[in-house]
Amino acid sequence: MRMRKKKNGERRLSACAEVIYEGGRLSDPASEVFGRAGAPVWLEVGAGKGGFACGMVKKNPEVCYFAMERVSDCVVLAAERAISLGARDNLRFIVDTADNLMKIFEGGAIDRMFLNFSDPWSKKGYAKRRLTHRRYLSVYMHLLRDGGTLRFKTDNVGLFDFTLEELSAVGLEPRIVTRDLHASEWAEDNVVTEYEAAFSSQGVRINMLEVVKPEGFSLEIPEELREGKIIYGGSRG
Repeated sequence: MRMRKKKNGERRLSACAEVIYEGGRLSDPASEVFGRAGAPVWLEVGAGKGGFACGMVKKNPEVCYFAMERVSDCVVLAAERAISLGARDNLRFIVDTADNLMKIFEGGAIDRMFLNFSDPWSKKGYAKRRLTHRRYLSVYMHLLRDGGTLRFKTDNVGLFDFTLEELSAVGLEPRIVTRDLHASEWAEDNVVTEYEAAFSSQGVRINMLEVVKPEGFSLEIPEELREGKIIYGGSRG
């Protein structure tokens, strides 16, 4: 469902400038943005209304957290929430898409990445738009440091199966795979998104996997993602 346009959205977003990142390419995000050299850097792609991001920084105050979301009206809500919770010190939102990640972060700059309830792009011929397609995996593996992790959650079984196939195709094997996160050993540490809360309350099972970047691992990155020419992707929150 498309979000209704927020009244005074641009003005409200401008008022939240202190938690929005709009600068140049980052090689050491913790130091360059937060002045916290050596702190872990985490990145969420598809942040929705910011519930997960705010929950993560509250639970992990030592972390420097970036939350990317392409829908500016979602970012308005997320940024206002972050400020109301006092999350200025270790959270920044980026209004952009995964297609431009290479323009924002240099290789090895990220310690952990999160993809939550990404758009499944279920229509035939749309597979390349899925944020867990191998095209995007090549970017994530470039941005992650060796030993860094990528965690993915979804309620969509088809997308989850597709993701497992894509990981296998590029030579990556998840260290965690569960098809019922809330009944698993990883439930206690799980921060729930708005979307996740709504659907799990209806009995929908949440799938989750986590993969570690092996030392020296790299994939060929498509030219259009190196240069940020296209706009795909998205999250449902």
